[in-house]
Amino acid sequence: MDIKGSPVLSALGGYAFAELDRLVEELRGQGIAVIDYGVGDPQCPTPELIRRAAEEAVESFASAGYPSYVGAIELRREIAAWNERRFGVALSPDEEIAVTLGSKEAVFHFPFTLLRPGEVVLVPTPGYPPYHTGARFAGGEPYFFPLLPERGFLPDLDAIPAAVLRRARILWLNYPNSPTGVVPPDSFYVEALAFARRHQLVLASDEAYSELYFGERPPRSFLEFGREGVVVFQSLSKRSAMTGYRSGWVCGDRRLVSLFKKLKTNIDSGSPHFVQAAAIAALRDEEHVVRFRADYGSKQAALSAAFLAARLPPCRSEATIYLWQPAPPGLTDVEYARALLAPAVACAVMPGSWISQVAADGSNPGAGFVRWALCPSPEEVAETARRLTRVELGRPS
Repeated sequence: MDIKGSPVLSALGGYAFAELDRLVEELRGQGIAVIDYGVGDPQCPTPELIRRAAEEAVESFASAGYPSYVGAIELRREIAAWNERRFGVALSPDEEIAVTLGSKEAVFHFPFTLLRPGEVVLVPTPGYPPYHTGARFAGGEPYFFPLLPERGFLPDLDAIPAAVLRRARILWLNYPNSPTGVVPPDSFYVEALAFARRHQLVLASDEAYSELYFGERPPRSFLEFGREGVVVFQSLSKRSAMTGYRSGWVCGDRRLVSLFKKLKTNIDSGSPHFVQAAAIAALRDEEHVVRFRADYGSKQAALSAAFLAARLPPCRSEATIYLWQPAPPGLTDVEYARALLAPAVACAVMPGSWISQVAADGSNPGAGFVRWALCPSPEEVAETARRLTRVELGRPS
């Protein structure tokens, strides 16, 4: 029997993280201790209060059966309360919130709620792969707009051709931005929302990093500026170090949330009871989030100082768990990443061109940058600073 993947699946390229893992494992096979900044998976333990809530719920829900497709009302109420405290946005737990299995599945599946064959989804690059893979699997066509340093990594939406906009249905935006770490000014939210409404676009806002910021100004939510045609995707993965729990939600325009709920009933059977109990505990506590912000901020400051000491290009981030560092003069991002894997340094970072799609103008906006995920321990970051002094990259000859 001849078994072939579907045309959409077969057209997908390799996953960049798999290639990085292969290179790291080669070094580890040689007995070299690699410090891995490649994958954005927090290594700190999930806070104890969250773990205890999950443990207790395993027992209390021992005979509970299937959970709600769209999340227990207790969790949806907690999400509504958190949104009101954090953003001043009042949401209906019944009509404007649906619980998801993290944000990845929600981001991937959302285009299935709206797209007709051949319609366009506007996608930032660099950006989260499910923005475009979900569009393709739903029969849509992604159009990639670049996030460039000369524009502060904000999109030039007015540069999107009118012919593309006539076929477009969804506009994906992600701020605080992964991987660039940018937090936009309020004017951006106003302008982007006006653009979406002018062109009859659903504005899908990925706000998974809204709680990991390093300045005095907390990032905003698009829902603070309008709800009609807006749907927000949130996650506890990074905020509360719950990547393995798969806990998130969508919220916003009740019509969009209703469509998403209808889709979800055909895809999964809801988030496990004990995960939802853990999510409630996480949302009720802000102390661990403040601590995580301080920890990531300290690691960012230590790495930034190490770059300067090693005469490497400087880099700071306003938010997220990433640093988007320019490669040193004379090196491509891939060459720089490979140089950092040399045994004397043995630090794994992600080349920007590997996690960016080619934009409509033919350029790869990730080229020339590498992404450092601030997930290693403070001790490993200190060791990285020592190792970076051993290299000559970026130093004048």
